[in-house]
Amino acid sequence: MKNKYNRVLVKLSGEALADRANNGILEAARLKEVSSAIKLMVDRGVDVCVVVGAGNIWRGKLADSIGVERTTADYMGMLGTIINALALQSSLENIGVQSRVMTAFEIKAVAEPYIKRRAMRHLEKKRVVIFGGGTGNPYFTTDTTAALRANELECNAIMMAKNGVEGVYTADPKKNQNAKFLAKLSYKDMLAMDLSVMDNTALSLCMNTDIELRVFNMQELSNFEKILDGEDVGTTIKKEI
Repeated sequence: MKNKYNRVLVKLSGEALADRANNGILEAARLKEVSSAIKLMVDRGVDVCVVVGAGNIWRGKLADSIGVERTTADYMGMLGTIINALALQSSLENIGVQSRVMTAFEIKAVAEPYIKRRAMRHLEKKRVVIFGGGTGNPYFTTDTTAALRANELECNAIMMAKNGVEGVYTADPKKNQNAKFLAKLSYKDMLAMDLSVMDNTALSLCMNTDIELRVFNMQELSNFEKILDGEDVGTTIKKEI
């Protein structure tokens, strides 16, 4: 079957990799599940790149509590994303998937510096490219990194894999029983409804492009393949509906 998307960027939260049962920052089983989903897409001939957050390692609330100023706290978070990127790289290589970690600022001992042409070449060779270090600048989220890299590398879609959430709702379904599931909406709708799916900077980078944002439950690994098959899994957000 033909793939709906030829090149995708997978956006993962740091929490998606955490060992919640033992309060650990990483869990082998979660890493293997994520890696298996990525391998499935690679095996189907899809170019895959990944942006991962650092919420399992470092959060703004912790920075505030110990008195770390904002710029330093943001750089600490960027370093956390590199730790997660390296863990994911090892997990992918353990199941035979070639991958490269590229970072927005130089840390040559463990990763390549991000250069667009080099990243494109890795993708052409069917290597998974994992982006660590955010944009390399404070005050920008990993949502913005995902939108920026997806634009630069001509991705068809951003696959925003959520942990236990089926897609986008009008409100938090865990707090509001009347929250309604939204299967399709435009970027303008998302902005007007003030839905906290991605921050406004990231949104502005996507809203006038043909990049589709797919928000879905990553706990169902079959969802990755269903999306490639063109099924309406989760929520689809695009320029116009």
